Amino acid sequence: MTKPIRLLVDGDACPVKDEVYRVAERHGLHVVVVSNQWLRVPPSPMIERIVVEQGPDVADDWIAERADDRDIVIASDIPLAARCVAKGAHVLRPDGRLFDERSIGEIKAMRDLMTTLRETGTITTRNSAFSRRDRSAFLSALDTLIVRLKKRS
Repeated sequence: MTKPIRLLVDGDACPVKDEVYRVAERHGLHVVVVSNQWLRVPPSPMIERIVVEQGPDVADDWIAERADDRDIVIASDIPLAARCVAKGAHVLRPDGRLFDERSIGEIKAMRDLMTTLRETGTITTRNSAFSRRDRSAFLSALDTLIVRLKKRS
């Protein structure tokens, strides 16, 4: 029997948790929300809340240690995404973009470059605000990814 699809959410700074819950309910999927602090989640046997110890990357470590090729990880954290992609997990950013084997190296290199440019004062801008367009792109990408994984089963 094939392991069911599971959604692992890096919950501390995830702007699309409500969207994840709705899509997961429609598809009958289990959701695990991992955070360093207590977060409110809808009362559902399909939604599990995991609160890990305080500390840098503790939630990321929990997710990365458990992620596999039947999981969809919802995260914007690039190092976490790289760890999960290496284990075969499908990693979706809250703006709907997919981290995969082809893109993760380039994304990590761009992140490192931008960090260096900010640290040296060459640039001072940050990421743009999360928009309705991002939310819509996420919903579409999540639904498409779930359908694709279900067909593979």
